[in-house]
Amino acid sequence: MSALGHYLEEEGLATVAIALIRPQAERTKPPRALWVPFELGRPLGPPSDAAFQKRVLLAALHMLVEGGGPLRIVDFTDDDPRARPDPTWQPPFVPATVTNGLAESLASRLEAEVLLLGGAHQRWIAQYDRSTVGLSGSAIADSARYVADWLRGKAPAGPRDGFSAPLILRFAVDDLKAYCLEAASAGTAKPSSRQLGDWLWNETATGAALYALRELLLTQDDERLRLIVANFMVPAARMRG
Repeated sequence: MSALGHYLEEEGLATVAIALIRPQAERTKPPRALWVPFELGRPLGPPSDAAFQKRVLLAALHMLVEGGGPLRIVDFTDDDPRARPDPTWQPPFVPATVTNGLAESLASRLEAEVLLLGGAHQRWIAQYDRSTVGLSGSAIADSARYVADWLRGKAPAGPRDGFSAPLILRFAVDDLKAYCLEAASAGTAKPSSRQLGDWLWNETATGAALYALRELLLTQDDERLRLIVANFMVPAARMRG
């Protein structure tokens, strides 16, 4: 985007970028950039907060009229208000310890956990009238079973024509993560993304199963499968040493 900004500027079109990683912006030197102290994937700040997002956009657009530049980086001064933990939030259930266990046990607990979260996820849908679950094209219980079968070593075929099994695995994993996080967000509390991530990756059978599945599949011969597993199954910020 920084390089594109320079090309557009050469054609007489003023540009401003919103940067999430300040050192990267400093290296690539966009014509103008507003650095925001938010987590990756949230350049405008917290979701569902139109007033805050408008402030970010206006701060960026103001750089086009305030003079100065090019090659300017301005810091947005406010942190994401949702980055602070909500002490009133409680997870939808308190799971048993699931960080260790045989693959078959983790697979079974993953399938059971998805069913256990069903009520909370229905409350999320009733509350927000939307869901990001559905990328795989399968019901969430079927996605859980598909992922569980990979963990059991079955390497099942992809259930959709035109989509490879590794790609469907990626979609099913994305659906499971979205399903768990949406279920955990239902209600009046406003948990931070860190609270939700800590719960998913440290306390649930789903998180434990995905860690185990990643380790298992990285040993496979299929290069495409290893690439998908290495880059899309567990977020980089959640990788264990």
